Amino acid sequence: MSGYSAPHCGALRAKDVGREVELFGWVARRRDHGGLIFIDLRDRWGAVQVMFNPANAPQAHAAASDLRSEYVVRVKGAVGHRPAGSENPRMPTGEVEVTASELEVVNTSETTPFPIEDLEEPDEKTRLEYRYLDLRRPRMTQMLELRSRANKIIRDFMDGNEFIEVETPILTRSSPSGARDFLVPSRLHPGSFYALPQAPQMLKQLLMVSGVQRYYQIARCFRDENLRADRQPEFTQLDVEMSFCDEEDVFGLIEALFSKLWRDILGVELATPFPRLDIKESLLRFGTDKPDLRHDLEIADLGQVLAGTKAQIFRGALDAGGVVRGMRVPGGRDMPRRDLDDLVTMAKGAGGKGMAWLPGSTIDKFLSEAEIAGIRHATGAEDGDLVLLVADRKRKAETVMGLIRQEVARRRKLIRQDQWKFLWINPTYLFEEDDQGKLTYAHHPFTRPFEEDMTFVEERPYDVRAHAYDIVCNGYELGGGSLRIYDPAMQERVFQLLGMPLETIRARFGTLLQAFTYGVPPHGGIAPGIDRIVMMLGGTDNIRDVVAFPKTQSMSDLMLGAPSEVDGAQLEELHIQVVPPKKPT
Repeated sequence: MSGYSAPHCGALRAKDVGREVELFGWVARRRDHGGLIFIDLRDRWGAVQVMFNPANAPQAHAAASDLRSEYVVRVKGAVGHRPAGSENPRMPTGEVEVTASELEVVNTSETTPFPIEDLEEPDEKTRLEYRYLDLRRPRMTQMLELRSRANKIIRDFMDGNEFIEVETPILTRSSPSGARDFLVPSRLHPGSFYALPQAPQMLKQLLMVSGVQRYYQIARCFRDENLRADRQPEFTQLDVEMSFCDEEDVFGLIEALFSKLWRDILGVELATPFPRLDIKESLLRFGTDKPDLRHDLEIADLGQVLAGTKAQIFRGALDAGGVVRGMRVPGGRDMPRRDLDDLVTMAKGAGGKGMAWLPGSTIDKFLSEAEIAGIRHATGAEDGDLVLLVADRKRKAETVMGLIRQEVARRRKLIRQDQWKFLWINPTYLFEEDDQGKLTYAHHPFTRPFEEDMTFVEERPYDVRAHAYDIVCNGYELGGGSLRIYDPAMQERVFQLLGMPLETIRARFGTLLQAFTYGVPPHGGIAPGIDRIVMMLGGTDNIRDVVAFPKTQSMSDLMLGAPSEVDGAQLEELHIQVVPPKKPT
């Protein structure tokens, strides 16, 4: 076969008329017009119509009578114009057709579990079980091409900015990044385990100690965490680190890269520099650290307005150190009661106490006219508007109002779909509260704090700001990073604030701390997620659409049947014994 030198089915145009071609591909459609037989022959580059005429090529015509969808065939023939009036403007090759002189059936096909050419999406379970067929669908083929193109743009851009691509190991030691590690047992070291990298964090910092100065890698990362539509247990990020930089250096680099991606792939010019918003203001105004700015709904703090309120729902929250937050819904007086009840259910589902609204709910009679006027003024509410209210602990109120804000915008069609709203969340906080209410790191423990804030770290640790930043677009976090601690004493102190004993610190991070005694430069970096970037460029909200062989939300590979049990001999060789989970009593 001469497939590498043959023309592509989807590449033929009017300029090719008169050319003799040999094509390879799959039968997308077959039509018998009472003598003449037509097929659409598809390859990765598109499809072209092929005609079989019994008068010109009786053997090829006879063989074409038995063709079915997804047969793999070789066709020889001449490119010609389609007859006037039969052109197909929906196909890039719609002006031409190939009159076949030879046909070879290279392979037949069973009936596929879903039509490859059908525009209607098959159910996801079937798509993932037969992913090799799903990827044959033109839309999915385009996603793979889009991802490949984005990777090439990224590599060319980074090379043009003097970065060196360095591969780091997959079998490594755990580096804390806020999720569980995937562990790999060592046969040669019984009882010891490698960890798959959540990110090459310590390694890229060590590359800065090595004098690389500008490093990047399109890195595979692994995190054992609960999945969402925009998350996978194994994912790819553009890992970047550079020496002698500050936030502005990182911002300028990434803004230029994103501008190039959006320009080259979508033809969209992004306005730079991207806006900046600190984490405190983001959580207050939008209820999230990744706000969608394609609509104008904003959250207001009503603590001052309701400081003297006797309404128990608000009084109780404020007296307990909580907050009251409100949001105006323009023209929201027409919201059906069913929609309001759904929002209450959403609030409770997120762990909140519920939601009230003004006017129209039972809360009206517990508020004074001055308080109602104050709420309307603080939220900017006008006649015909509705105000949604949440009273709870500060972080919970922020979370609940953030979810309500986005759901209201979606239901009322307030989101401007044709916009790209990028921003930086900066600065962020150094610490946050984990699920057990204990102090933990917001990004990772290598993030450089604001030195002036370390004076009150013991009394108010959650107020300590960090030289950290997230890049957000249309409600998605596309990447995060920080300037790093490069002083060994400061690094040890942050570890100790997190409750790590000195022996644990030196056992887990001794290599990094020792390296920092040999002339480490100030450095920082960022790691944009390539899966999410391609997801946005491809116009989908499901990350599985842009990953060739993804996992389900239960971390299963339906195509390969992974994870699976392994042979007992393998476990014995690794000195591993499987302990079945206890049955609930």
